[in-house]
Amino acid sequence: MGEILRQLAHLVVQSIPTVIFVFLLLAILERLFFKPLTRILEERDNATLGALALAREKAATAEAKARQYEASFEAARQEVYRLQEANRRTALSEREERLQKARQESAALVQAALADLRAQAQAAQEELTRASQLLAYDITESVLGNGTRPGQERRA
Repeated sequence: MGEILRQLAHLVVQSIPTVIFVFLLLAILERLFFKPLTRILEERDNATLGALALAREKAATAEAKARQYEASFEAARQEVYRLQEANRRTALSEREERLQKARQESAALVQAALADLRAQAQAAQEELTRASQLLAYDITESVLGNGTRPGQERRA
């Protein structure tokens, strides 16, 4: 057993330079490779997280603006519908007024035409009465041979 311990001690003494070399290599790699790599990875993570947070913030802002735009668009649409309805009502009332005025004018024209027709019918009636009296006189004259017209005296 003593031999084994002696050999182990010899191996440990011989491995000390290798262990020192490995620790030295680890320290050099840590300082020259792992620290800069870790720093770059952390910067990249921070930049990614910052960009991601900024993107989320901008997306939230854009979503809020989109909601605001939709709300204002809907309000504008409602205003347009309200104005269209008001214009439609105004146009309908104007149309109704014009129709009422046209009806009154046409009724007045019809009344004037009827009065004119009555006057013409009365004049025609009077003319027919005069013409029938003259015709009756002419017939009587031809039958009786008297020769005087009503309202005229006989010629001597």
